[in-house]
Amino acid sequence: MARTLGETRRSQLVTTYGVGAVIAIEDESFMISGLDHWDATDQDLWIHEPRLERLRRVRHFVLPAASGDEKKDDIPVTRFPRWYSCPDCGELDAHRYLAATPEKSECADCSAQLVPSRFVMVCEGGHIDDFPYKAWVHGRDGAREGTHRLKVKTLGMTASLRDIVINCSCGRSRSMEGAFRRNALKDVTWCSANQPWLGRRDPDGCSRAPRVLQRGASNVWFSIVESAISIPPWSEEAFKALNRYWEAVRHIPDEALPSVLTGMKLDEASGYTIDELVEAVRERRAAEDPNTDLDADVIKDQEYVALTRGKPQRSAKQDFVCVPAVSVTPAVADVFQSVMVVKRLREVRVLSSFTRVREPEPADLDERLSPLAREDLDWLPAIEVVGEGVFLELSPERLAVWESQKTVQDRAEVLRENARSREQGKSSTLSTRISARLLLTHTLAHLLINQWSLECGYPAASLRERLYVNDEHAALLIYTATSDSAGSLGGLISQANPDRLEPSLRSALASASWCSSDPLCIESDPGGTDALNWAACHCCALLPETSCEEMNLLLDRAGVIGIPGRLNGLLQDWMG
Repeated sequence: MARTLGETRRSQLVTTYGVGAVIAIEDESFMISGLDHWDATDQDLWIHEPRLERLRRVRHFVLPAASGDEKKDDIPVTRFPRWYSCPDCGELDAHRYLAATPEKSECADCSAQLVPSRFVMVCEGGHIDDFPYKAWVHGRDGAREGTHRLKVKTLGMTASLRDIVINCSCGRSRSMEGAFRRNALKDVTWCSANQPWLGRRDPDGCSRAPRVLQRGASNVWFSIVESAISIPPWSEEAFKALNRYWEAVRHIPDEALPSVLTGMKLDEASGYTIDELVEAVRERRAAEDPNTDLDADVIKDQEYVALTRGKPQRSAKQDFVCVPAVSVTPAVADVFQSVMVVKRLREVRVLSSFTRVREPEPADLDERLSPLAREDLDWLPAIEVVGEGVFLELSPERLAVWESQKTVQDRAEVLRENARSREQGKSSTLSTRISARLLLTHTLAHLLINQWSLECGYPAASLRERLYVNDEHAALLIYTATSDSAGSLGGLISQANPDRLEPSLRSALASASWCSSDPLCIESDPGGTDALNWAACHCCALLPETSCEEMNLLLDRAGVIGIPGRLNGLLQDWMG
């Protein structure tokens, strides 16, 4: 019988400790196994978001099993790294050779608690393997003959890698100094194409140069998470009632629908009439027209339309309730074309893949994505988030006047050029997406999240942004990002009240007007990753990574508040 090793939250199994990630459990280290080993048969754990399902070409999503639920199978893991060392006798070898038993991670010789290897070998293609200790000491082919037992010794003189020495029974030794250099393994070994989460080596092989990382480093695993907000008609009860049975009814001819739905007793199960269910089936078929392309941009456009149109509450089970703000002050109305209060929303976040070494970048992402299973499955792991939010759409007239400044366009062009340099001819849409209005909208969202986290009681990491920017409009949604009911307690939507919205916006601008790193922050050349930020730093505009959909890039505080004598900010007249 499999033993339970530890616990983690559902959300972490999508964002932090998903398939292929290394997780430390007490004194041991494991890797989350591939989806082939998960139990996805329990329909109580199935969730649906039709637009995301169509985008990812799956039939449904599955909630990871919750810790402590005895009725659900645990998430399977595999031991990784496999090499351990004994802190007492110094023996260094694979766990199965050192441990007294597979279940207990204790040294067979001295009963000390074994320690997992600090170092792993990773390549940008997503492969990962144990650090090649024998080849590190002996060279690529030096340990093929004879018996070679390794021991690790820490000299204790300094905290550097030079103090960690690997000794072999043949008499050779080498310290770990230089192991983290980019080409440290060039003359030692090549990528093994190992995929331990799938229990195999990549059948396509690998020609990339591996690198050495610490097993707990943040760049060992980057999740690729896609999300969508449930909007009408998908958020309506009648559509939700059809989710479980959709594959059975989607191809039934229209004339047979009433009798089939009656025979399935869906009217009794859902509380809707047969006529209402028939209409929902027809509407869903039209929305899922296979001749209509669906990508992340289309999903965003559909959400923008739903947020601007709104949806009043008609049932306590609605997933989407969005109404106009009761009223706004004249100053706010001059800046924002619409202010919508999203009293209830549901977001589904799905883990679709992951990368290693470098964070996900559109330029070469297709070449670096790692599979979650050996074969394509009809499901993916996901979580659903229930919350609330505030939607703000900038006034197109005011935006057009601000965008007409040459200095504004020149600042955006500099970042576009920096993005082109990063792409270096690879297929990417980043440089084409960069615009002055995107920088402005994105920065304004960050400033409001920082301010509202102080005023409504949520930490900044519990708030998220969602940007809706193209040539026709510029809008932002700030919403809670918790996976329980605490995300819809009213604290955030109260910021849209007329007595709060303008004061909180003025406070956000006042905070942004002077950064503790100024004048360096606002007057310097572009900085950040690949120089894709203008005036933005951790002291003024950056957010926790979970809150930002652009990885804290494409920010410019100067576009909002201006630079006296050099650039007029969109809200510079609010600074008086």
